[in-house]
Amino acid sequence: MLESARPFNAPHSSPQTSLVLVLLGPPGSGKGTQAKRLAQDYQIPHISTGDLFRENMTLGTPIGLRAKSFIQSGQLVPDEIVLDMLFDRIARPDCMRGYLLDGFPRTVSQANQLAVHRNVKVPFFVLCLDVPDEVIIKRAEGRLVCKQCGVIYNRDISPPVHAGICDKCGGEVYRRADDAPEVVMERLKVYHQQTQPLIQYYDEQGLLTSFDGNQPPDVVHAELKRFIDDAVRL
Repeated sequence: MLESARPFNAPHSSPQTSLVLVLLGPPGSGKGTQAKRLAQDYQIPHISTGDLFRENMTLGTPIGLRAKSFIQSGQLVPDEIVLDMLFDRIARPDCMRGYLLDGFPRTVSQANQLAVHRNVKVPFFVLCLDVPDEVIIKRAEGRLVCKQCGVIYNRDISPPVHAGICDKCGGEVYRRADDAPEVVMERLKVYHQQTQPLIQYYDEQGLLTSFDGNQPPDVVHAELKRFIDDAVRL
Protein backbone atom coordinates (compact mmCIF):
# COMPACT_ATOMS: atom_id res chain seq x y z
CA MET A 1 0.00 0.00 0.00
CA LEU A 2 2.88 2.36 0.75
CA GLU A 3 4.87 3.46 -2.28
CA SER A 4 8.21 3.32 -0.53
CA ALA A 5 7.81 0.86 2.31
CA ARG A 6 11.40 -0.41 2.26
CA PRO A 7 14.08 -0.77 4.94
CA PHE A 8 16.25 2.24 5.70
CA ASN A 9 17.97 3.88 8.63
CA ALA A 10 16.37 6.85 10.37
CA PRO A 11 17.38 10.21 8.87
CA HIS A 12 19.40 11.22 11.93
CA SER A 13 21.42 8.01 11.63
CA SER A 14 22.38 8.28 7.96
CA PRO A 15 23.03 11.48 5.99
CA GLN A 16 22.16 9.57 2.79
CA THR A 17 18.58 8.83 3.88
CA SER A 18 15.67 10.83 2.50
CA LEU A 19 12.14 10.92 3.83
CA VAL A 20 9.26 12.90 2.35
CA LEU A 21 6.12 13.38 4.45
CA VAL A 22 2.90 15.03 3.29
CA LEU A 23 0.52 16.04 6.08
CA LEU A 24 -3.09 16.66 5.04
CA GLY A 25 -6.17 17.81 6.94
CA PRO A 26 -8.59 20.72 7.16
CA PRO A 27 -7.33 24.15 8.28
CA GLY A 28 -7.08 24.11 12.07
CA SER A 29 -6.75 20.33 12.33
CA GLY A 30 -3.39 20.58 14.09
CA LYS A 31 -1.20 19.92 11.06
CA GLY A 32 1.28 22.64 12.05
CA THR A 33 1.80 21.26 15.55
CA GLN A 34 2.27 17.70 14.35
CA ALA A 35 4.44 18.75 11.43
CA LYS A 36 6.94 20.52 13.69
CA ARG A 37 7.22 17.51 15.96
CA LEU A 38 7.63 15.01 13.13
CA ALA A 39 10.20 17.21 11.39
CA GLN A 40 12.21 17.22 14.62
CA ASP A 41 11.76 13.46 15.06
CA TYR A 42 13.18 12.70 11.62
CA GLN A 43 15.51 15.71 11.29
CA ILE A 44 13.97 17.04 8.08
CA PRO A 45 12.82 20.60 7.25
CA HIS A 46 9.21 21.48 8.05
CA ILE A 47 7.89 23.37 5.03
CA SER A 48 4.56 25.10 5.57
CA THR A 49 2.99 26.90 2.64
CA GLY A 50 1.22 29.10 5.19
CA ASP A 51 4.59 30.13 6.66
CA LEU A 52 5.97 30.73 3.17
CA PHE A 53 3.00 32.94 2.37
CA ARG A 54 3.33 34.92 5.61
CA GLU A 55 7.08 35.30 5.14
CA ASN A 56 6.62 36.67 1.64
CA MET A 57 3.75 38.93 2.73
CA THR A 58 5.79 40.29 5.65
CA LEU A 59 8.70 41.00 3.33
CA GLY A 60 6.33 42.58 0.83
CA THR A 61 7.56 40.48 -2.07
CA PRO A 62 5.51 40.63 -5.29
CA ILE A 63 4.38 37.04 -4.89
CA GLY A 64 3.50 37.70 -1.24
CA LEU A 65 1.24 40.58 -2.20
CA ARG A 66 -0.44 38.42 -4.82
CA ALA A 67 -1.14 35.71 -2.24
CA LYS A 68 -2.37 38.09 0.49
CA SER A 69 -5.83 38.82 -0.88
CA PHE A 70 -6.62 35.12 -1.34
CA ILE A 71 -5.47 34.11 2.16
CA GLN A 72 -7.34 36.88 3.95
CA SER A 73 -10.60 36.00 2.21
CA GLY A 74 -10.25 32.31 2.97
CA GLN A 75 -9.73 31.29 -0.66
CA LEU A 76 -7.14 28.84 -1.92
CA VAL A 77 -4.11 30.56 -3.41
CA PRO A 78 -3.79 29.84 -7.18
CA ASP A 79 -1.46 27.01 -8.13
CA GLU A 80 0.94 29.27 -10.01
CA ILE A 81 1.73 31.20 -6.82
CA VAL A 82 1.89 28.14 -4.60
CA LEU A 83 4.16 26.23 -6.94
CA ASP A 84 6.57 29.12 -7.39
CA MET A 85 7.01 29.44 -3.63
CA LEU A 86 7.10 25.75 -2.83
CA PHE A 87 9.46 24.42 -5.46
CA ASP A 88 11.91 27.23 -4.84
CA ARG A 89 11.96 26.15 -1.20
CA ILE A 90 12.44 22.39 -1.68
CA ALA A 91 15.26 23.05 -4.16
CA ARG A 92 17.42 24.46 -1.35
CA PRO A 93 20.30 22.35 0.02
CA ASP A 94 18.67 21.63 3.40
CA CYS A 95 15.97 19.59 1.63
CA MET A 96 18.39 17.14 0.04
CA ARG A 97 17.81 14.65 2.89
CA GLY A 98 14.05 15.04 2.69
CA TYR A 99 11.33 17.34 3.96
CA LEU A 100 7.86 17.51 5.43
CA LEU A 101 5.11 19.37 3.56
CA ASP A 102 2.39 21.04 5.62
CA GLY A 103 -0.42 22.59 3.56
CA PHE A 104 0.75 21.22 0.21
CA PRO A 105 -0.49 19.73 -2.01
CA ARG A 106 -4.11 20.91 -1.73
CA THR A 107 -5.34 19.86 -5.16
CA VAL A 108 -4.86 16.91 -7.50
CA SER A 109 -3.09 19.24 -9.92
CA GLN A 110 -0.57 20.20 -7.22
CA ALA A 111 -0.11 16.53 -6.32
CA ASN A 112 0.74 15.74 -9.93
CA GLN A 113 3.31 18.55 -9.93
CA LEU A 114 4.82 17.23 -6.69
CA ALA A 115 5.14 13.77 -8.23
CA VAL A 116 7.23 15.31 -11.01
CA HIS A 117 9.53 17.17 -8.62
CA ARG A 118 10.17 14.53 -5.97
CA ASN A 119 12.37 11.44 -6.12
CA VAL A 120 10.01 8.44 -6.29
CA LYS A 121 12.75 6.15 -4.97
CA VAL A 122 12.71 7.66 -1.46
CA PRO A 123 10.18 6.86 1.30
CA PHE A 124 6.98 8.84 0.79
CA PHE A 125 4.03 9.03 3.21
CA VAL A 126 0.71 10.86 2.96
CA LEU A 127 -0.83 11.29 6.42
CA CYS A 128 -4.29 12.82 6.89
CA LEU A 129 -5.73 14.24 10.13
CA ASP A 130 -9.51 13.90 10.35
CA VAL A 131 -11.27 16.53 12.51
CA PRO A 132 -15.00 17.49 12.40
CA ASP A 133 -15.86 20.97 11.12
CA GLU A 134 -17.49 22.02 14.37
CA VAL A 135 -14.31 21.22 16.28
CA ILE A 136 -12.23 23.22 13.78
CA ILE A 137 -14.45 26.29 14.23
CA LYS A 138 -14.29 26.02 18.02
CA ARG A 139 -10.50 25.75 17.96
CA ALA A 140 -10.15 28.81 15.72
CA GLU A 141 -12.29 30.92 18.04
CA GLY A 142 -9.68 30.62 20.78
CA ARG A 143 -6.49 30.52 18.71
CA LEU A 144 -3.79 33.11 19.43
CA VAL A 145 -0.48 33.45 17.58
CA CYS A 146 2.80 35.20 18.35
CA LYS A 147 3.64 37.75 15.65
CA GLN A 148 7.36 37.29 16.21
CA CYS A 149 8.02 33.56 16.54
CA GLY A 150 4.73 32.00 15.43
CA VAL A 151 4.03 30.01 18.61
CA ILE A 152 0.33 29.10 18.84
CA TYR A 153 -1.73 29.46 22.02
CA ASN A 154 -5.39 28.89 22.85
CA ARG A 155 -7.28 31.55 24.76
CA ASP A 156 -9.31 28.98 26.71
CA ILE A 157 -7.02 25.95 26.94
CA SER A 158 -3.41 27.15 26.84
CA PRO A 159 -3.15 30.97 27.01
CA PRO A 160 0.19 32.76 27.47
CA VAL A 161 1.13 33.47 31.10
CA HIS A 162 0.80 37.20 30.49
CA ALA A 163 -2.08 38.28 28.25
CA GLY A 164 -0.91 39.42 24.84
CA ILE A 165 2.75 38.49 25.43
CA CYS A 166 4.49 35.37 24.12
CA ASP A 167 6.00 33.14 26.81
CA LYS A 168 8.81 32.10 24.47
CA CYS A 169 10.08 35.34 22.93
CA GLY A 170 8.09 38.20 24.47
CA GLY A 171 6.49 39.06 21.12
CA GLU A 172 2.94 40.28 20.65
CA VAL A 173 0.28 37.58 20.78
CA TYR A 174 -2.78 38.27 18.67
CA ARG A 175 -5.75 36.72 16.91
CA ARG A 176 -5.24 36.36 13.16
CA ALA A 177 -7.88 37.80 10.84
CA ASP A 178 -8.18 34.45 9.08
CA ASP A 179 -9.28 32.81 12.37
CA ALA A 180 -12.56 34.75 12.38
CA PRO A 181 -15.54 32.31 12.30
CA GLU A 182 -16.83 33.49 8.94
CA VAL A 183 -13.39 33.10 7.35
CA VAL A 184 -12.88 29.66 8.92
CA MET A 185 -16.24 28.46 7.62
CA GLU A 186 -15.35 29.68 4.14
CA ARG A 187 -11.98 27.95 4.30
CA LEU A 188 -13.66 24.70 5.35
CA LYS A 189 -16.14 25.03 2.50
CA VAL A 190 -13.31 25.52 0.01
CA TYR A 191 -11.37 22.65 1.59
CA HIS A 192 -14.23 20.18 1.19
CA GLN A 193 -14.95 21.30 -2.37
CA GLN A 194 -11.42 21.45 -3.74
CA THR A 195 -9.14 19.46 -1.46
CA GLN A 196 -11.33 16.46 -0.69
CA PRO A 197 -10.66 15.07 -4.18
CA LEU A 198 -6.95 15.06 -3.29
CA ILE A 199 -7.65 12.69 -0.42
CA GLN A 200 -9.49 10.39 -2.81
CA TYR A 201 -6.61 10.69 -5.28
CA TYR A 202 -4.02 9.48 -2.77
CA ASP A 203 -6.40 6.89 -1.35
CA GLU A 204 -6.95 5.35 -4.76
CA GLN A 205 -3.17 5.09 -5.16
CA GLY A 206 -2.89 3.30 -1.83
CA LEU A 207 -0.74 6.10 -0.41
CA LEU A 208 -3.13 7.63 2.13
CA THR A 209 -3.32 6.81 5.83
CA SER A 210 -5.88 8.66 7.98
CA PHE A 211 -5.68 9.42 11.71
CA ASP A 212 -8.18 10.74 14.25
CA GLY A 213 -7.06 14.34 14.76
CA ASN A 214 -9.71 15.01 17.40
CA GLN A 215 -7.48 13.69 20.19
CA PRO A 216 -4.87 15.27 22.48
CA PRO A 217 -1.81 16.38 20.46
CA ASP A 218 0.49 13.93 22.25
CA VAL A 219 -1.77 11.02 21.32
CA VAL A 220 -1.96 12.09 17.68
CA HIS A 221 1.82 12.49 17.55
CA ALA A 222 2.41 9.06 19.03
CA GLU A 223 0.11 7.43 16.48
CA LEU A 224 1.73 9.22 13.56
CA LYS A 225 5.27 8.38 14.66
CA ARG A 226 4.40 4.75 15.41
CA PHE A 227 2.95 4.36 11.94
CA ILE A 228 5.99 5.85 10.20
CA ASP A 229 8.46 3.89 12.31
CA ASP A 230 6.62 0.64 11.65
CA ALA A 231 6.24 1.34 7.93
CA VAL A 232 9.88 2.11 7.26
CA ARG A 233 10.96 -1.09 9.01
CA LEU A 234 8.94 -3.23 6.57
